[in-house]
Amino acid sequence: MNFIISFFKEPAIIVGIMALIGLVALKKPISKIVTGTFKTIIGFVIFQIGSTAIADSLGVLGTAFQSAFHMQGVVPTNEAIIALVQKNFGMEMALIMAFGFIVNLIIARFTSLKYVFLTGHHMLFMAGLLAAILTAVGFSGVELIVVGSLLLGATMVITPAMVQPYYRKVTGSDSVAMGHFNALTYVIAAEVSKRFGNKEHSTEDIKVPEGLSFFKDNVISTALVMLILFIVTIQLADNTVAAKLAAGGNITVFSIMSAMKFTAGFVIVLQGVRMMLAEIVPAFKGISEKIVPNAIPALDCPVIFPFAPNAVIIGFLASLAGAIAMFLILPFTGLAIMIPGLIPAFFVGAAAGVLANAQGGLKGTIIGCFVNGAILNLLPAFLLPLLGNLGYANSTFGDSDFVFDGIVVGQIGKVFSKVGVYGLLGIILIVFVGLTIRSNSKNAKDSKKINV
Repeated sequence: MNFIISFFKEPAIIVGIMALIGLVALKKPISKIVTGTFKTIIGFVIFQIGSTAIADSLGVLGTAFQSAFHMQGVVPTNEAIIALVQKNFGMEMALIMAFGFIVNLIIARFTSLKYVFLTGHHMLFMAGLLAAILTAVGFSGVELIVVGSLLLGATMVITPAMVQPYYRKVTGSDSVAMGHFNALTYVIAAEVSKRFGNKEHSTEDIKVPEGLSFFKDNVISTALVMLILFIVTIQLADNTVAAKLAAGGNITVFSIMSAMKFTAGFVIVLQGVRMMLAEIVPAFKGISEKIVPNAIPALDCPVIFPFAPNAVIIGFLASLAGAIAMFLILPFTGLAIMIPGLIPAFFVGAAAGVLANAQGGLKGTIIGCFVNGAILNLLPAFLLPLLGNLGYANSTFGDSDFVFDGIVVGQIGKVFSKVGVYGLLGIILIVFVGLTIRSNSKNAKDSKKINV
């Protein structure tokens, strides 16, 4: 069991295996199979190293941020609560994850939704959430594993499908999809951007005076923005907190190096994504042709970053502003106070920024991502009481789909017990069948037109 949990905790291995299967299905030479598989894994590891560097830097900034602005409350953090859930439901979580992935492949094979979700840590987190919520509803043993796997597999197909119309606007094709459980806010941010922005004025077309032409380099612009953010925030933090973060070193130098480490992590992420996509997209043709016809890999959110680097930073800052605004509003609502989490603000805000930019340009990105950040900091407050009843006080998930699924499944189970959850599965099945029938009918009509 420990092997299963450890195996599925490593998304690089999952992505590598999918590339291996695709290359074998394409009957590529051994040399190509080996190089393609290893380059996919290595590219993903490079991407992970960059993501870790970014997360570590944001962890420093988050601590300073709370101290500088005297924030008290709960920080929505997936990793913190999943560690608690794993202690109580480790076996169930691992099995739901493993069988959920199989359900994902079956749905992709036999329905019109061809998405194969490959973001391992999000699969693990959603499996843990479902294990905890379904247990509270009354499920246990084999029944818990089966129902949890069906819900997970369905979610792994539905969420990429929700985002794909907006994702396609960015990439220009269906070769890759969004494998990140924030579909709710991604769609909202893109729709808000579409309604209030102008896609003709892209974030990537920002006019820069000749003397400031270095801002056109997204690496330099990222470094300068983060440099200002780190220096100002750490300088405003309590002296004791700042000194502890700097480990006795000079605070200003520490701020500068933290900003540079963040930027280096950003560059590493972009490089790893490019390397991984260069291998896994061709490999997926094999899966498409042999195993899951027309399969679309759903990958983690940074995969979309290279398409609009300026939108990444603008989306992050706008989302952070929205989260802070909601933080200031929450004390007047009677809900628990959620402290803005800088890690979701960056990763989710950045991806939302790229999606929003394709719909509404610079103006739309700012407005859409502001709304994205506000929702990200509001929704966890509604899930917190439910998790508190399960014994996870002062902890909650930070990404919108975890929160939404937890609230929906939890409330349905609370009102209608296990029957309600089975009813939810029935509705999902009807939707899948309906979409597939509609897709097959459309394909038949298109084929008929071509033959005529």
